[in-house]
Amino acid sequence: MISQQTYLLNGNNLQVRPSAGFVSPTRRLDGRPDAETAQLRGPGVRLPPGFPCTFLVVALRGGSSTPKASGRIGSRESESLQKKQQFHLDLWFYFTVQNWILDFGRPIAMLVFPLEWFPLNKPSAGDYFHMAYNVITPFLLLKLIERSSKTLPRSAVYLCIITFVMGASIHLVSDSVNHRLVLSGYQLHLSVRENPIIKDLQPASLIDSFELLYYYDENLGHSMWYIPFFIILYVYFTGCFTSIREEGRTPLSSWLLLGPSALYYWYLVTEGQIFILFIFTFFAMQATVMHQKQKGLVPDSNGLFLFYSFGLALLLVSVWVVCLWNDDVLRKRYPGIIYVPEPWSFYTLHVKGR
Repeated sequence: MISQQTYLLNGNNLQVRPSAGFVSPTRRLDGRPDAETAQLRGPGVRLPPGFPCTFLVVALRGGSSTPKASGRIGSRESESLQKKQQFHLDLWFYFTVQNWILDFGRPIAMLVFPLEWFPLNKPSAGDYFHMAYNVITPFLLLKLIERSSKTLPRSAVYLCIITFVMGASIHLVSDSVNHRLVLSGYQLHLSVRENPIIKDLQPASLIDSFELLYYYDENLGHSMWYIPFFIILYVYFTGCFTSIREEGRTPLSSWLLLGPSALYYWYLVTEGQIFILFIFTFFAMQATVMHQKQKGLVPDSNGLFLFYSFGLALLLVSVWVVCLWNDDVLRKRYPGIIYVPEPWSFYTLHVKGR
């Protein structure tokens, strides 16, 4: 009787041979002779007699004993990859709607609703819009990062989101006071010290306080708000690339959202005075496209949507600047090489008086 046996594995088949010093024909685990296994070659694995063959095959192959289960796992991985590559209509739609309503619409809501509903010493409708924006937008940014194939350290993502929320919150308070000044006669196309309702304040040190408020609104708040916002969008864009053979047509839904999305980015760049940050991000996206093209990769539908939105927004900003190029009042309000007037300054100068 053979007291010790050596099992040889090749592919999905096992061969049983006696250990050194024993003489026995090559046979299968079930004891029946097998001529095919006599030709097998492979490393020896010592096992006790009667060891279950199925378990050994599964253990050495690193798979599942049930073929259907293995197929389901591969199917799930394929579905997950396909989900990341397909156009994220739900997220982009939510982004567009909430940007237009909660960001662009908040100053309009402040002007439309009667003062009796929202007194000047209480939060306005636009303030509640801003509060909702500060909660919903970080959530959507996190969901966008989750669907990206580009992985980032969690600490970096959290730091961007925390900075974004802090900057948007600073802007919430200062912008709320600023729009109440507009209702009291403050003119956005003039500087703080040139405004009629500000320059006659007593004591004169109060003017410095209003200039500090303007700094928190237009400088610090916008920087802490928009820099992490564009960082997250760019990092997401770097993960939106696929091989040329997998390239698909841009879906119709992305073309329908392209106009509203680009128009909002135009408003973001002009009203937020972040043209340098925007153009730097757009150039970085162009450089990424050229670099990935050398590797045989092209943007997928999500990357094309984001890239086209930025490109169309840049065109709208150029048209806006050309149309107001000879406006002397706005030229004085926005001096320097980069001249990008704010839409609300245009409103108080040319629309509100009418």
